[in-house]
Amino acid sequence: MRVVIRALRELYADTPAAEFGPLALKAARQKWVKDGRSRTECNRRAGLIKRIFKWAASEELVSSTVYHSLVTITGLQKGRTLAPETNPVCPVDDAVVDATLPFLNRYVRGLVEFQRLTGCRPGEACAVRRCDIDMSGSVWLYRPTRHKNAWRGKPRTIAIGPRAQEVLKPFFTPNPDDYLFSPRRAVEEQLADRTAQRKTPRYPSHMRRNAEKRAAKPKRLLAETYDRGSYGLAIDRASERAFPPPAPLSQCDGETRAAWWNRLSSQQRDEVKSWWKEHRWHPNQLRHAFATIVRKQHGLEAAQVLLGHTRADVTQVYAERNEQLAATVAAMIG
Repeated sequence: MRVVIRALRELYADTPAAEFGPLALKAARQKWVKDGRSRTECNRRAGLIKRIFKWAASEELVSSTVYHSLVTITGLQKGRTLAPETNPVCPVDDAVVDATLPFLNRYVRGLVEFQRLTGCRPGEACAVRRCDIDMSGSVWLYRPTRHKNAWRGKPRTIAIGPRAQEVLKPFFTPNPDDYLFSPRRAVEEQLADRTAQRKTPRYPSHMRRNAEKRAAKPKRLLAETYDRGSYGLAIDRASERAFPPPAPLSQCDGETRAAWWNRLSSQQRDEVKSWWKEHRWHPNQLRHAFATIVRKQHGLEAAQVLLGHTRADVTQVYAERNEQLAATVAAMIG
Protein backbone atom coordinates (compact mmCIF):
# COMPACT_ATOMS: atom_id res chain seq x y z
CA MET A 1 0.00 0.00 0.00
CA ARG A 2 2.79 2.43 0.84
CA VAL A 3 4.51 1.81 -2.50
CA VAL A 4 1.27 2.40 -4.39
CA ILE A 5 0.37 5.53 -2.44
CA ARG A 6 3.88 6.90 -2.92
CA ALA A 7 3.54 6.52 -6.69
CA LEU A 8 0.15 8.25 -6.68
CA ARG A 9 1.57 11.15 -4.69
CA GLU A 10 4.49 11.52 -7.09
CA LEU A 11 2.21 11.64 -10.13
CA TYR A 12 -1.03 13.18 -8.85
CA ALA A 13 -0.30 14.94 -5.57
CA ASP A 14 -2.22 18.07 -6.69
CA THR A 15 -5.09 16.21 -8.37
CA PRO A 16 -8.38 15.97 -6.42
CA ALA A 17 -9.38 12.39 -5.75
CA ALA A 18 -12.73 13.01 -7.44
CA GLU A 19 -10.89 13.71 -10.72
CA PHE A 20 -8.77 10.55 -10.64
CA GLY A 21 -9.96 8.39 -13.51
CA PRO A 22 -9.05 5.41 -15.69
CA LEU A 23 -6.44 7.33 -17.72
CA ALA A 24 -4.64 8.35 -14.53
CA LEU A 25 -4.59 4.75 -13.34
CA LYS A 26 -3.24 3.59 -16.69
CA ALA A 27 -0.49 6.24 -16.49
CA ALA A 28 0.54 5.01 -13.04
CA ARG A 29 0.56 1.42 -14.28
CA GLN A 30 2.64 2.39 -17.32
CA LYS A 31 5.20 3.98 -14.99
CA TRP A 32 5.66 0.64 -13.24
CA VAL A 33 6.05 -1.07 -16.62
CA LYS A 34 8.84 1.37 -17.53
CA ASP A 35 10.48 0.69 -14.16
CA GLY A 36 10.76 -2.98 -15.16
CA ARG A 37 8.06 -4.38 -12.89
CA SER A 38 6.54 -7.70 -13.94
CA ARG A 39 3.10 -7.92 -15.49
CA THR A 40 1.59 -9.61 -12.44
CA GLU A 41 3.11 -7.00 -10.11
CA CYS A 42 1.73 -4.14 -12.23
CA ASN A 43 -1.72 -5.74 -12.16
CA ARG A 44 -1.46 -6.29 -8.40
CA ARG A 45 -0.60 -2.64 -7.77
CA ALA A 46 -3.42 -1.47 -10.04
CA GLY A 47 -5.76 -3.67 -8.02
CA LEU A 48 -4.56 -2.02 -4.81
CA ILE A 49 -5.43 1.40 -6.25
CA LYS A 50 -8.94 0.13 -6.99
CA ARG A 51 -9.22 -1.14 -3.41
CA ILE A 52 -8.18 2.27 -2.07
CA PHE A 53 -10.92 4.01 -4.02
CA LYS A 54 -13.42 1.30 -3.12
CA TRP A 55 -12.78 2.04 0.56
CA ALA A 56 -12.99 5.80 -0.11
CA ALA A 57 -16.34 5.34 -1.84
CA SER A 58 -17.67 3.24 1.05
CA GLU A 59 -16.70 6.06 3.45
CA GLU A 60 -18.33 8.67 1.14
CA LEU A 61 -14.99 10.40 0.64
CA VAL A 62 -15.41 10.18 -3.14
CA SER A 63 -18.34 9.44 -5.41
CA SER A 64 -18.97 5.78 -6.18
CA THR A 65 -18.77 6.64 -9.88
CA VAL A 66 -15.02 7.24 -9.43
CA TYR A 67 -14.51 3.70 -8.18
CA HIS A 68 -16.77 2.13 -10.83
CA SER A 69 -14.89 3.96 -13.58
CA LEU A 70 -11.62 2.43 -12.32
CA VAL A 71 -13.16 -1.06 -12.29
CA THR A 72 -13.62 -0.85 -16.07
CA ILE A 73 -9.84 -1.17 -16.55
CA THR A 74 -8.78 -4.74 -17.26
CA GLY A 75 -5.40 -6.12 -16.27
CA LEU A 76 -2.39 -6.37 -18.54
CA GLN A 77 -2.59 -9.53 -20.62
CA LYS A 78 0.22 -11.95 -21.29
CA GLY A 79 1.91 -11.33 -24.64
CA ARG A 80 0.21 -7.95 -25.09
CA THR A 81 2.39 -5.77 -22.92
CA LEU A 82 6.04 -4.81 -22.56
CA ALA A 83 6.00 -5.78 -18.90
CA PRO A 84 8.18 -8.87 -18.31
CA GLU A 85 6.75 -12.18 -17.16
CA THR A 86 7.78 -13.81 -13.90
CA ASN A 87 8.99 -17.38 -13.74
CA PRO A 88 6.48 -19.76 -12.16
CA VAL A 89 7.25 -21.12 -8.71
CA CYS A 90 8.64 -24.63 -9.17
CA PRO A 91 9.14 -27.42 -6.64
CA VAL A 92 12.54 -27.47 -4.98
CA ASP A 93 14.63 -30.58 -5.49
CA ASP A 94 15.19 -32.79 -2.45
CA ALA A 95 18.94 -32.80 -3.04
CA VAL A 96 19.03 -28.99 -2.81
CA VAL A 97 17.10 -29.02 0.46
CA ASP A 98 19.31 -31.77 1.91
CA ALA A 99 22.44 -29.78 1.04
CA THR A 100 21.06 -26.73 2.86
CA LEU A 101 19.93 -28.46 6.07
CA PRO A 102 23.41 -28.74 7.70
CA PHE A 103 23.73 -24.94 7.66
CA LEU A 104 20.46 -24.35 9.56
CA ASN A 105 19.92 -24.46 13.31
CA ARG A 106 17.79 -27.32 14.57
CA TYR A 107 14.65 -25.18 14.87
CA VAL A 108 14.72 -24.04 11.23
CA ARG A 109 15.63 -27.58 10.19
CA GLY A 110 12.54 -28.75 12.04
CA LEU A 111 10.47 -26.16 10.19
CA VAL A 112 11.77 -27.37 6.85
CA GLU A 113 11.21 -31.05 7.64
CA PHE A 114 7.72 -30.40 9.03
CA GLN A 115 6.75 -28.45 5.92
CA ARG A 116 8.18 -31.12 3.61
CA LEU A 117 6.06 -33.81 5.27
CA THR A 118 2.79 -31.88 5.63
CA GLY A 119 2.73 -29.39 2.73
CA CYS A 120 1.47 -26.61 4.97
CA ARG A 121 2.12 -22.94 4.33
CA PRO A 122 5.25 -21.37 5.84
CA GLY A 123 3.20 -19.23 8.21
CA GLU A 124 1.22 -22.25 9.40
CA ALA A 125 4.43 -24.17 10.08
CA CYS A 126 5.91 -21.28 12.06
CA ALA A 127 2.81 -20.95 14.27
CA VAL A 128 2.44 -24.60 15.33
CA ARG A 129 1.80 -25.14 19.06
CA ARG A 130 1.06 -28.30 21.03
CA CYS A 131 -2.28 -26.89 22.19
CA ASP A 132 -3.43 -26.60 18.56
CA ILE A 133 -2.77 -30.27 17.78
CA ASP A 134 -5.32 -33.05 18.34
CA MET A 135 -3.23 -36.09 19.30
CA SER A 136 -6.11 -38.46 20.05
CA GLY A 137 -5.68 -40.48 16.84
CA SER A 138 -2.82 -42.21 15.09
CA VAL A 139 -2.71 -39.24 12.70
CA TRP A 140 -2.53 -35.94 14.52
CA LEU A 141 -4.70 -33.03 13.37
CA TYR A 142 -3.22 -29.54 13.55
CA ARG A 143 -5.77 -26.70 13.43
CA PRO A 144 -3.94 -23.35 13.28
CA THR A 145 -5.74 -20.43 14.90
CA ARG A 146 -4.45 -18.08 12.21
CA HIS A 147 -4.21 -18.98 8.54
CA LYS A 148 -4.69 -17.48 5.10
CA ASN A 149 -8.46 -18.01 4.82
CA ALA A 150 -9.43 -17.54 8.47
CA TRP A 151 -11.04 -14.18 7.66
CA ARG A 152 -13.37 -16.00 5.25
CA GLY A 153 -14.55 -18.26 8.08
CA LYS A 154 -13.01 -21.37 6.51
CA PRO A 155 -11.45 -23.97 8.83
CA ARG A 156 -7.97 -25.35 8.21
CA THR A 157 -6.88 -28.81 9.31
CA ILE A 158 -3.39 -30.16 8.65
CA ALA A 159 -2.85 -33.91 8.95
CA ILE A 160 0.39 -34.88 10.70
CA GLY A 161 1.57 -38.39 9.94
CA PRO A 162 4.01 -40.56 11.94
CA ARG A 163 7.16 -39.12 10.33
CA ALA A 164 6.04 -35.54 10.91
CA GLN A 165 5.13 -36.44 14.50
CA GLU A 166 8.70 -37.58 15.12
CA VAL A 167 9.89 -34.22 13.78
CA LEU A 168 7.73 -32.31 16.28
CA LYS A 169 8.32 -34.34 19.44
CA PRO A 170 11.87 -33.04 20.19
CA PHE A 171 10.48 -29.49 20.29
CA PHE A 172 7.74 -30.14 22.86
CA THR A 173 7.98 -28.05 26.03
CA PRO A 174 6.10 -28.35 29.36
CA ASN A 175 3.92 -25.40 28.37
CA PRO A 176 1.49 -26.47 25.59
CA ASP A 177 1.03 -22.82 24.56
CA ASP A 178 4.68 -22.44 23.55
CA TYR A 179 5.50 -22.16 19.87
CA LEU A 180 7.49 -25.24 18.96
CA PHE A 181 9.86 -23.46 16.57
CA SER A 182 11.10 -20.53 18.64
CA PRO A 183 14.06 -18.29 17.67
CA ARG A 184 14.39 -17.26 21.32
CA ARG A 185 15.04 -20.84 22.42
CA ALA A 186 17.33 -21.33 19.42
CA VAL A 187 19.55 -18.45 20.55
CA GLU A 188 19.46 -19.63 24.17
CA GLU A 189 20.69 -23.08 23.09
CA GLN A 190 23.37 -21.52 20.93
CA LEU A 191 24.66 -19.37 23.80
CA ALA A 192 24.56 -22.32 26.21
CA ASP A 193 26.56 -24.43 23.77
CA ARG A 194 29.08 -21.63 23.31
CA THR A 195 29.44 -21.31 27.09
CA ALA A 196 29.98 -25.04 27.46
CA GLN A 197 32.79 -24.96 24.90
CA ARG A 198 34.47 -21.92 26.45
CA LYS A 199 38.18 -22.50 27.21
CA THR A 200 39.10 -19.42 29.28
CA PRO A 201 37.58 -18.91 32.75
CA ARG A 202 34.89 -16.28 33.40
CA TYR A 203 36.52 -13.67 35.62
CA PRO A 204 34.26 -11.55 37.88
CA SER A 205 35.56 -8.35 36.26
CA HIS A 206 34.54 -9.61 32.81
CA MET A 207 31.09 -10.60 34.06
CA ARG A 208 30.61 -7.21 35.71
CA ARG A 209 31.71 -5.35 32.57
CA ASN A 210 29.40 -7.41 30.35
CA ALA A 211 26.48 -6.74 32.69
CA GLU A 212 27.15 -3.01 32.51
CA LYS A 213 27.24 -3.16 28.71
CA ARG A 214 23.94 -5.01 28.56
CA ALA A 215 22.33 -2.49 30.92
CA ALA A 216 23.63 0.48 28.93
CA LYS A 217 22.71 -0.95 25.53
CA PRO A 218 20.10 -3.69 25.84
CA LYS A 219 19.72 -6.04 22.90
CA ARG A 220 16.58 -6.34 20.84
CA LEU A 221 14.14 -8.83 22.34
CA LEU A 222 13.93 -12.05 20.40
CA ALA A 223 10.60 -13.17 19.00
CA GLU A 224 8.80 -16.22 20.32
CA THR A 225 8.20 -17.59 16.85
CA TYR A 226 9.59 -17.34 13.36
CA ASP A 227 7.59 -15.56 10.69
CA ARG A 228 7.71 -15.93 6.93
CA GLY A 229 10.38 -13.23 6.65
CA SER A 230 12.82 -14.57 9.25
CA TYR A 231 12.20 -18.15 8.09
CA GLY A 232 12.99 -17.24 4.49
CA LEU A 233 16.03 -15.18 5.52
CA ALA A 234 17.48 -18.13 7.43
CA ILE A 235 17.14 -20.31 4.33
CA ASP A 236 18.72 -17.62 2.13
CA ARG A 237 21.78 -17.42 4.38
CA ALA A 238 22.07 -21.20 4.57
CA SER A 239 21.80 -21.45 0.77
CA GLU A 240 24.66 -18.97 0.38
CA ARG A 241 26.86 -21.16 2.57
CA ALA A 242 25.73 -24.41 0.96
CA PHE A 243 26.25 -23.14 -2.59
CA PRO A 244 29.08 -20.55 -2.56
CA PRO A 245 29.90 -18.92 -5.93
CA PRO A 246 32.99 -20.23 -7.72
CA ALA A 247 36.39 -18.55 -7.38
CA PRO A 248 37.32 -15.73 -7.78
CA LEU A 249 33.76 -14.63 -6.94
CA SER A 250 33.65 -16.52 -3.65
CA GLN A 251 34.56 -15.09 -0.26
CA CYS A 252 38.12 -15.96 0.81
CA ASP A 253 38.99 -17.53 4.17
CA GLY A 254 39.36 -14.85 6.85
CA GLU A 255 37.83 -12.20 4.61
CA THR A 256 34.93 -10.22 6.03
CA ARG A 257 31.76 -9.94 4.03
CA ALA A 258 32.22 -6.17 3.61
CA ALA A 259 35.81 -6.56 2.39
CA TRP A 260 34.76 -9.33 0.02
CA TRP A 261 31.93 -7.25 -1.46
CA ASN A 262 34.21 -4.20 -1.87
CA ARG A 263 36.79 -6.36 -3.65
CA LEU A 264 34.34 -7.35 -6.37
CA SER A 265 33.71 -5.19 -9.41
CA SER A 266 30.20 -4.17 -10.38
CA GLN A 267 30.13 -6.89 -13.06
CA GLN A 268 31.29 -9.51 -10.57
CA ARG A 269 28.63 -8.40 -8.10
CA ASP A 270 25.99 -8.91 -10.77
CA GLU A 271 27.41 -12.39 -11.41
CA VAL A 272 27.21 -13.20 -7.69
CA LYS A 273 23.62 -11.99 -7.54
CA SER A 274 22.74 -14.14 -10.55
CA TRP A 275 24.43 -17.13 -8.88
CA TRP A 276 22.42 -16.57 -5.70
CA LYS A 277 19.21 -16.26 -7.66
CA GLU A 278 19.83 -19.61 -9.34
CA HIS A 279 20.84 -21.46 -6.18
CA ARG A 280 18.46 -19.99 -3.60
CA TRP A 281 15.09 -21.45 -2.76
CA HIS A 282 12.27 -20.29 -0.52
CA PRO A 283 9.93 -22.13 1.87
CA ASN A 284 6.87 -22.03 -0.38
CA GLN A 285 8.68 -24.27 -2.86
CA LEU A 286 8.44 -27.04 -0.27
CA ARG A 287 4.66 -26.78 -0.52
CA HIS A 288 4.86 -27.05 -4.31
CA ALA A 289 7.12 -30.11 -4.04
CA PHE A 290 4.72 -31.78 -1.59
CA ALA A 291 1.73 -31.07 -3.84
CA THR A 292 3.50 -32.48 -6.89
CA ILE A 293 4.38 -35.72 -5.09
CA VAL A 294 0.86 -36.19 -3.68
CA ARG A 295 -0.76 -35.49 -7.04
CA LYS A 296 1.53 -37.96 -8.79
CA GLN A 297 0.98 -40.76 -6.28
CA HIS A 298 -2.60 -40.18 -5.08
CA GLY A 299 -4.30 -37.88 -7.57
CA LEU A 300 -5.42 -34.25 -7.72
CA GLU A 301 -8.23 -34.60 -5.16
CA ALA A 302 -5.84 -35.85 -2.46
CA ALA A 303 -3.50 -32.94 -3.13
CA GLN A 304 -6.44 -30.52 -2.93
CA VAL A 305 -7.55 -31.86 0.46
CA LEU A 306 -4.06 -31.88 1.99
CA LEU A 307 -3.25 -28.38 0.77
CA GLY A 308 -6.55 -27.04 2.07
CA HIS A 309 -7.82 -25.67 -1.25
CA THR A 310 -11.51 -25.19 -1.94
CA ARG A 311 -11.10 -25.48 -5.72
CA ALA A 312 -9.01 -27.96 -7.67
CA ASP A 313 -7.85 -25.32 -10.15
CA VAL A 314 -5.95 -23.61 -7.32
CA THR A 315 -4.24 -26.92 -6.49
CA GLN A 316 -3.03 -27.24 -10.07
CA VAL A 317 -0.99 -24.07 -9.58
CA TYR A 318 0.98 -25.87 -6.86
CA ALA A 319 1.05 -29.43 -8.21
CA GLU A 320 3.03 -29.97 -11.40
CA ARG A 321 1.38 -32.10 -14.05
CA ASN A 322 2.53 -35.69 -14.37
CA GLU A 323 4.10 -35.39 -17.82
CA GLN A 324 5.66 -38.84 -17.52
CA LEU A 325 2.19 -40.38 -17.25
CA ALA A 326 1.06 -38.40 -20.29
CA ALA A 327 4.05 -39.65 -22.27
CA THR A 328 3.33 -43.26 -21.24
CA VAL A 329 -0.31 -43.01 -22.31
CA ALA A 330 0.65 -41.35 -25.58
CA ALA A 331 3.14 -44.13 -26.34
CA MET A 332 0.42 -46.74 -25.76
CA ILE A 333 -2.43 -45.19 -27.76
CA GLY A 334 -0.63 -42.77 -30.09
